[in-house]
Amino acid sequence: MRTATISRKTAETDISVELNLDGTGRYENATGVGFFDHMLDQLARHAMFDLTVRAEGDLHIDDHHTVEDVGIALGQALGQALGDKKGICRYGSCLLPMDDALVRAALDLSGRPYLVWDVALPSTRIGSFDCVLLREFFQALTTHGGITLHVDKLHGINSHHIAEATFKAVARALRAAVEADPRGAGAVPSTKGAL
Repeated sequence: MRTATISRKTAETDISVELNLDGTGRYENATGVGFFDHMLDQLARHAMFDLTVRAEGDLHIDDHHTVEDVGIALGQALGQALGDKKGICRYGSCLLPMDDALVRAALDLSGRPYLVWDVALPSTRIGSFDCVLLREFFQALTTHGGITLHVDKLHGINSHHIAEATFKAVARALRAAVEADPRGAGAVPSTKGAL
């Protein structure tokens, strides 16, 4: 079973993540940051991961530490659940429309973290959520999950739609990448023999 449980406790946050890569898209996310919970719900549902995130952070300062540390813990959980990565497809991509927004995500579960982020949002906030934290989350996720991730906003005028399309596109790309490759014969998808 490709599952992981991660706990991360610092002076700024106390986070637990439970992840099942072979789930049904069930989620229970409570970070204290409403919009971010909504985005994590989208990630779980569209990746078809079962995901539970519990976070207590220094929200009296701002949402930054909570959002970034959830990205760290989720990246660690993804890496743990994937194990040696034998038999996975490894690559995934998605071109996702959501009303006015069109977002492209392409990723490689390479073990080499790298983020290319070309997602300009027309506003600095979505409700009380600071839009700069979107990139911070994905930077933490890619760094600690060993993911090469490219995300590009191709169209969009509504920041909520763009952000949601981003999470859904990454989710769909992750879903494709973690799937078993029916022709892969359980091998590591690399000429190096390891990822």
